[in-house]
Amino acid sequence: MILSVSPDVQITIQDVIAEGDTVVVRWMARGTHQNEFMGIPPTNKQVTVMGIDIIRYKGGQRVETWRQWDTMGWLQQVGAVPLPAQSRSRKTLQAERI
Repeated sequence: MILSVSPDVQITIQDVIAEGDTVVVRWMARGTHQNEFMGIPPTNKQVTVMGIDIIRYKGGQRVETWRQWDTMGWLQQVGAVPLPAQSRSRKTLQAERI
């Protein structure tokens, strides 16, 4: 999936932890948003996201993978979702508090 969106992606492994039949991998991916993703047209913006994979093996084969990655951060970096400070001005926030 990452390669189809960002063909120039570079993935850096931050940590690998293994215990029993489970391996946890913490990673960081950097690339350019060059193709459509989740209906968002290419922006050609550089993005960096972090993620964690939990992988379970049985008999030397991968049998399950759970992946969590910073989807919201990716959406904010490509401009699909405004950053909290961009969505409302300071005056608006102060007025809401009153």
